[in-house]
Amino acid sequence: MFLKFRRNKTDKTEPCGKIKYIITGLGNPGAKYAYTRHNAGFLALDYISEKYGFKINTVKFKSLCAKYGAAVFIKPQTYMNSSGEAVAEAARFYKIPPENILVISDDASLPAGKLRVRKSGSDGGQKGLKSIIYQLSSDNFPRIKIGVGEKPHPDYEMADWVLSEFPKEDRQTIFEALEKVCGCVDMFLNEEPVEKIQNEYN
Repeated sequence: MFLKFRRNKTDKTEPCGKIKYIITGLGNPGAKYAYTRHNAGFLALDYISEKYGFKINTVKFKSLCAKYGAAVFIKPQTYMNSSGEAVAEAARFYKIPPENILVISDDASLPAGKLRVRKSGSDGGQKGLKSIIYQLSSDNFPRIKIGVGEKPHPDYEMADWVLSEFPKEDRQTIFEALEKVCGCVDMFLNEEPVEKIQNEYN
């Protein structure tokens, strides 16, 4: 089961219920960024929404968003470095505490396709996470980091690296990682402890 939701007597198909969680994937808007390393979070939400048949296309909270089950899925359209503005706006609207906000981002310190699930912690140099921590005044939110591969050498500019596209040899690995992210989100929304998700996917 992917998401828990309630059905009423007259509606046999559509999920409904009070919003309890925010699932946000980080990235940059625009076609030129669509398949870059920095957009791993957007790619994860696209994968999830396609797999489960809902569209993330409502404009709200400086984001594209969709309500599904007890969660709102958001793709901030603020550009990466200001992602926290969108996340904080949604959190205030739905009165969601940080521990119920799951953030999916890229991580250039991990091999391509490697996942790292964390219950809380620092931004680790990821500027989208840094913005969210600042806007929420808290780092106590769980996150899924998707490895996008380390820079090929120390002198390579980080901005150039994360804004470059995945090479062909990494694309299948990343695709497989997105399926694992989907499993993480499934467990989170079914209220499994983050520690259990870590044991399963780290």
